[in-house]
Amino acid sequence: MTQLTHKPIAGALWMILAGTCFAVINTTNQHLSVTLGLHNTVVGFFQYFISFIVMLPWIVKAGLSIALKTDYLHLHVIRVIMSVIGIQLWLWALAYPIPIWQAIALVMTSPLFATIGSHFFLKEKVGIRRWSATLVGIAGSLIILEPWADDFVLASLLPVAAAFFWSIYSLMIRKMSRTESTGSMVVYLLILIAPMNFVLAIPYFEVPSNQMWILLGLSGTLLSLAQWSLVKAYASADASFIQPFDLVKLPLNVFAGWLVFSYVPPGKLWLGASLLVGATIFILYQENKIRKKKDK
Repeated sequence: MTQLTHKPIAGALWMILAGTCFAVINTTNQHLSVTLGLHNTVVGFFQYFISFIVMLPWIVKAGLSIALKTDYLHLHVIRVIMSVIGIQLWLWALAYPIPIWQAIALVMTSPLFATIGSHFFLKEKVGIRRWSATLVGIAGSLIILEPWADDFVLASLLPVAAAFFWSIYSLMIRKMSRTESTGSMVVYLLILIAPMNFVLAIPYFEVPSNQMWILLGLSGTLLSLAQWSLVKAYASADASFIQPFDLVKLPLNVFAGWLVFSYVPPGKLWLGASLLVGATIFILYQENKIRKKKDK
C-alpha cells in the first residue's frame, strides 16, 4: 500500500475549485426543476450522462482498459451507490424548493460525519485543531438553519441526509485512492452513475427543451471538472483536513442563488458564514505553520 504525501495547500485548492463548480451546478439544477419544470431525477440522469460524454476523449486517450483495471470493483459499486443516494436527496431538496443558501448550510453537516468517519474507520489522526474547527463550522450551520424555529420544515433535513451519504462516499474516495488511480475513480463514477440515475428517472422521463439542453450541457461539463477536483483533493491530503474546506461552498452558493433567484438570506446567515469561513481559514493557517516547522 502506497503512503500518500500530505499536500494541504493543493488539497484545499482542489476542494475550493470543486465548490465553485458545484455552486453553478446547484443554481442551474434549481432553475431546471423549479422554473423549467424538469423533474429532479431526469436532471440527475442527463447531467451525469453528459459528464460521461465530456470525459470520453480523456478516457480514449488514457485507455479504457487501463482506467477500468481494478481489484475492487465491488467497492466502486458501493461508492457510486452512496453518491447516487446523496445526489437524489439533494436534487429533491432543491426541487422542493429549499432556498440554496439554506440547503447548503444543512449540507455543511458533512464535515462532522467525515471527521468522525476518518477517525474511526480510516484511523487518521484528528488533532484538536481539526476537531474544534469542524465543530465551529457545524455551529455556524446550525445558526443558519435554526432548527428550533417555528417555521422549520421536515423537508429541510433532506440535505442533511444527502450529506451523510456523501460523507461515506468521500471517505471511500480517500480509502480507495491509496490503491486506485484518479482516472479509475472518475471513470467508474461516470460509467456507473448514469445508468443508476436513469433507472430512477424512468417514471418521469421527458425529452428536454432547447433551453434545458443548454443548461444541462453546462452543468454536466462542470460536473466532470468538479468530480475530478474532489478526487484530486482527497488524494492530496487527509480527509479530516480536506473536508472543512467544503464549507467554502456556502458563500459561493449564496452568491449564485442571489444572482439567479434573488434569494436574500436572513441576517443569521452572515454570523454562521463568518464561523464557517473563519474555521476554514484557521485550519489552513495552522496547517501551514505546522508544515513550516517540520521543514526547518
